[in-house]
Amino acid sequence: MSGNVILIVLDSLGVGALPDAESYGDAGADTLGNIYRERGLDIPGLCDLGIGKITPVGCPKAPAEGCWGRMRELSPGKDTTTGHWEMTGVVLDFTFPTYPDGFPDDIIREFEKKIGTGTLGNYARSGTEILEDLGDKHCSTGYPIVYTSADSVFQIAAHEDVVPLEKLYEYSLAAREILGGPNPVARVIARPFNGVSGDYRRNNAGRRDYSIEPPSPTLLDNLKEEGKPVCGVGKIGDIFAHRGLTEEIKTKDNSDTVDRTVEAVKRYRGRGGLIMANLVEFDSVYGHRRDAEGYGRALEEFDRRIPEIKSALSEEDILIVTADHGCDPAHSSHTDHTREYVPLLIFGAGVKADFELGMELEFSDCGQTVADLLGSRKLDNGRSLKDRILRKGV
Repeated sequence: MSGNVILIVLDSLGVGALPDAESYGDAGADTLGNIYRERGLDIPGLCDLGIGKITPVGCPKAPAEGCWGRMRELSPGKDTTTGHWEMTGVVLDFTFPTYPDGFPDDIIREFEKKIGTGTLGNYARSGTEILEDLGDKHCSTGYPIVYTSADSVFQIAAHEDVVPLEKLYEYSLAAREILGGPNPVARVIARPFNGVSGDYRRNNAGRRDYSIEPPSPTLLDNLKEEGKPVCGVGKIGDIFAHRGLTEEIKTKDNSDTVDRTVEAVKRYRGRGGLIMANLVEFDSVYGHRRDAEGYGRALEEFDRRIPEIKSALSEEDILIVTADHGCDPAHSSHTDHTREYVPLLIFGAGVKADFELGMELEFSDCGQTVADLLGSRKLDNGRSLKDRILRKGV
């Protein structure tokens, strides 16, 4: 295949609770469905791709332009890292630890020793609330703020005028070295902020994630080793510990991620590689903050870009749109991710139209399909859908 596969992950766009969701406190979760029921949705682009065939979201009864289905996660957990790893062939048999009561004293002591300063916080809090709590004290002491959430994350916040970005990144690398072995925290996140007392603002463009490394080769690793181009747009590099990529493109928001993805599609034409992008704001800005209105608006903004994405594709390219977990803004018992199915939408000139792939697919089927399309070696997990999605003669 001389064309590229463009894999776009709509971070947290779940489409209904998995059978085991109740054990995660997520019974009844339905990110996309509950957004639609709460405020309606105008998403003709996703409707054309077949999203309405998976779950009712007000789409007209018309044939889908491509193949569609629904995937379930086999790995325990419901976090970004696990979801992305599994869709690239790595199924985990463990969950990343979380720290709802803060990190153990020995971890904090070792971290402070490594960075040569004290710390503030060490409890679970949202990113905006922690700045209200400790922003002023941080600015007066210079101590970085350590906090976590319902996810497996060790977050370090610091004002850019107090702790320069490069120093904050050094702190984050120090934490990453500590958080392995018996404490395999999925991600260390550098959280710079700026502004003044009463008006502190996070600098999301300066954010950096330091993920634990995948325990075995992923689709990305294989493609790179085989000499194929692998472009990660947005936070993809962070999720995979910067492994398996030939190019990383940092972005500041969803719109910028789409811009950079479209540019990459045009630059990579005919190279037979993978362009993988993550649109994180659905999750980080709206899902965790339980903002159904904002989530729906952001989804409609992305939907308006779908014609532009499709027009950038060559005759040989294949577009895949999916998600990594849920984060239902209507869920009231917690602000964590939600254990849900995710959509699988596949489109291209050589792809069958209006073809159902199944409602019990697995995340790793996505990765195995991409590997097969690009002529890469078989992954350890998943079933290829290549022969089912392509038109005869392609």
